[in-house]
Amino acid sequence: MGRTPSRYPDGGERPVPQKIVLDCDPGHDDAIAMLLAHGNPDVELLAVTTVAGNQTLEKVTRNALAVARVAGITGVPFAAGADRPLVRPAATAADIHGESGLDGPQLPEPAFALDPRHAVDLIVDTVMAHEPGTVTLVPTGALTNIALAARREPRIVERVEEVVLMGGGVHVGNHSAVAEFNVAVDPEAAHVVFSAGWPVVMVGLDLTHQALATPDVRAAIAAVGTGPARFVGELLDFFARTYRDVQGFDAPPVHDPCAVARVIDATVVRAVPVPIAVETTGTHTLGMTVADFRAPAPAGCRTSAALELDRERFWALVVDALERIGEPGEPPAAVRGR
Repeated sequence: MGRTPSRYPDGGERPVPQKIVLDCDPGHDDAIAMLLAHGNPDVELLAVTTVAGNQTLEKVTRNALAVARVAGITGVPFAAGADRPLVRPAATAADIHGESGLDGPQLPEPAFALDPRHAVDLIVDTVMAHEPGTVTLVPTGALTNIALAARREPRIVERVEEVVLMGGGVHVGNHSAVAEFNVAVDPEAAHVVFSAGWPVVMVGLDLTHQALATPDVRAAIAAVGTGPARFVGELLDFFARTYRDVQGFDAPPVHDPCAVARVIDATVVRAVPVPIAVETTGTHTLGMTVADFRAPAPAGCRTSAALELDRERFWALVVDALERIGEPGEPPAAVRGR
């Protein structure tokens, strides 16, 4: 599983690492997304923000700090954000992620404190502190923080390079027959994000259900042999059981790292432009991301749907990131000659 260089959608190589803000609700797959972002040299992780979703805000924030310690992430601000959707009651996914939100491995105590800012303020401050077109937002949970940030400071909409989100789907749902969890728990926030006018890439279930952690993948991760790799193995042990029991998957789909992979190398994820709207009122379709494929996307379409994953290259990126992370506290992998 060799690593491929970071690429733009047109196939050209990116000259510098892509700056990202990861907005997440760890969550087993969020944790792997964080490790991928930290371990890949083509990404500069500017900030990590948390939002209620897979579990309560308190739990997912504690989980994010625990993952930071596992990975040896330092010098990156972490901030807690919205503890509930914009207008609806909070919902969690304990049936998939457990009571802690990150059941399976033993979680270490955090090694540093949260940034005192609210996540929304950290997002806004980070985008405004960098040159326009240089920061990508990567939300892998409910879109509450991102919607609030766009409303709090509308100027970020024209400054963000793009929003690459894990959520939604064209043909399938998981929270309901047609709605994916991250969008369904706060459809009003999703509506704000999809209609704001910035470029949005929807890395939804059509794509992420191709990112299955099959036995060969888990063997490649185990072969890395480090603490972070063992941590991922323990995450996948639990995740595999819940996905088998709750949704009938033979191997668990690892959703959130797919959004990070799209930022690292756009050729790993094939996305097509298409108008996308979010259903906020339907009795049976609440939270559905409605992609209109009736005709070619109109000129200037700002939303895209990810449809096809290069599975081998995706998992190669994950394994490579774990190898580069190595054992926290040791010299970086590049220094050790990996």
